[in-house]
Order: sequence, then structure tokens, then C-alpha cells
Amino acid sequence: MKRSKRTVWLGAIAIAVIVILSFVTAPNTQIYTGSTYSRAADGYGAWYAFMQEQGTNIQRWQKPVSDLTDETKPATLLRIYSQQREVSLSSDERAWLNKGNNLVILGVRVRVSQANFHTIQESPVGEVKIATRRRNQKVKPEQILLGDRFGAIVWEEQRQPGTVIYSTTPYLAANAYQDELNNFQYLASLVTQKNNNLFVDEYIHGYKDADIRESQGQGNLISYLANTPLLVILIQASVLLLVLIWSQNRRFGQPVALETPVMDNSQAYIQALAGVLQKAEASDFVLEMIGKEEQIQLQKALGLESVPLEHQVLLNLWTEKTGKNPTELDTVLKLQTRKRRISQRDLINWLAKWRTLRE
Repeated sequence: MKRSKRTVWLGAIAIAVIVILSFVTAPNTQIYTGSTYSRAADGYGAWYAFMQEQGTNIQRWQKPVSDLTDETKPATLLRIYSQQREVSLSSDERAWLNKGNNLVILGVRVRVSQANFHTIQESPVGEVKIATRRRNQKVKPEQILLGDRFGAIVWEEQRQPGTVIYSTTPYLAANAYQDELNNFQYLASLVTQKNNNLFVDEYIHGYKDADIRESQGQGNLISYLANTPLLVILIQASVLLLVLIWSQNRRFGQPVALETPVMDNSQAYIQALAGVLQKAEASDFVLEMIGKEEQIQLQKALGLESVPLEHQVLLNLWTEKTGKNPTELDTVLKLQTRKRRISQRDLINWLAKWRTLRE
């Protein structure tokens, strides 16, 4: 594979890995829906500020509900869910109500009705905008605090000595309704109708006090990174670094210099000359030059002098020294004296015969 194509493939793989890791390891931002810390449209930061301006004794609670039951004063706990929950209460919530406290839950799961999604509902504080088709049709009329002919949107249940209020929409007074003051006032009336001590549950949105994080083993750097987008950045940077190292075929450490190969001038000259002769098809010149050298080497092998002997003299001495038929030697000697071009295949066969004779 060419280097350019290889780089493209490695880049594509790196991008794919980063995208997958972003989906897998990215923090879950949905849990912040309904949080009073959020300034997004589905957050409750504006309503929380509104309540503070009204002089309400409001406090963000960042511990489990079981810790809140230790509070002695009658109070109201507001829980705004990012995902709709069941109407049934947990044991901690029942314990909270049994102490004479109140509970307001926004975002419970009931069936979707035939009502329009956007409606205007009449309330004690004026018209309230509602964005949901969910209605509870199993509630008694005297329990309905806000609703229409399709059923209850907000209703109340007595859990002596406490009271619980449910809402099918979690966006009753979200930041999206900042221009709808009646929505803010209506939620304020729900949470303060029994008392003026209000806790907003931020624990369900992932916010925890330092002592809670410490007790749950989340008070260290690794746990912090695992719950923040910084972890995704570190993973992506690591993947890119590994891909770059792989694509460059390098390891960590100082670069090692390559040794310069020693040039054999004689071999280089021979190879260059051979290339020229091949392109010129000068096989006759090759026959003459190599033939003379092969003859001298053969004479030395027979114990004769290095001066080239005449054709017939060499044949006679060959027969005398080896006792072999001189026909093959006669053939190779005649071919090199013809001074004509031959094919590459014939040239290779001629060289092979010389090698056989010298052996």
C-alpha cells in the first residue's frame, strides 16, 4: 500500500475510534435536566433565583433523601426528574412524609391522552402554559389541582401526616417559561402552601456534597476525570498519539542513524557496463571478451600457460589431459570466433557450457 493511501486509512480509523469513544465515554448530560444549577431551557436556574428574590427559605439538597429525614422542621422536598418516574413512592420518600413533611414530584409517568400538546390551563394564580399530552384519568376530582376534561396534570394525595403533589410535566417552571411569570408563581404556590421551608433535590441530578463523594470513593482525581468531559479528551489524545506513532513506524527514544553502505566500485562498474552492453545488444563483444578469459582459465586448470593457444592445439591438449571427447570444447571455441550477435538465451547456454568444461 502506498504511503499516502496508508495515511488516509489510518486517519479514517482514528476518526472512527474517536467518534465511538465520544459516544461511549461522554458524560450523561441528560441528568442535569431540571437542575437549579442549569441555565438551559429545561433547567430551573431562573425559577430558583425567583424563589430567592421572594424571600423563600430555599436550599439545594445534595445528599440522599434518607439523610434529609433527620431534619426536624416540617419542610417540603421538590424533586424534578429528567426522566419520568413511576407514581409509586420509595421507602425514603414515605419516611419523609411520615414525619409530617411534604413532597412535590415533577415528571411522573402516566398515559398519553387525546389532549393537545400545548394548552393553557386555569390556575389560582392565572393562566399557566403546559406542554404535555399526559393526563392522569384515575384521580378523584377533589384531588385535581390543575387539569382539564382529559384528566389531571397536577394532583394532590394525602399521606398522613404529610402530603405529596404530582405533576405529569417536569417543565412546569423551567427556564423556557421565564417570560411566563404565572408558571413560576404557580410552582411557588405548590411548594409553599404548607410551609416556607423548601429543599430542592439536586442529588438526583448528580450533585453531591464533599462528604458524600468521599464516602462513595469519588473524592479522588480518577473519579473526577471519569465523570467529566476531560476523560474523553484524554482518551482521544491517546488514540491520536498511538496512530501517529504507528503511521511513522517509530518507537519512543532517540532516533538511530542508518549506516551508509560501502560501495564496491568494481562491482558497480561491472554492473554499469553490463547494462550498457545489454541495451546495445553487443553479444558478439561479450563472446569475444568472456571467451578469451574462459579459455585462459581452462588452460590454467589443465596446467598450461596463460597465453591463449591455437584452436586445434588446445583441442589436442584437452583430449590428452582429460581423455574426453573434444566436441563440446570445439563448439564453444568456434562460437566465440564467429564475431556475430546471438540471443540472450544462447549466450546463457554458452556460459553454462564453459562452466561445465572447467569443472
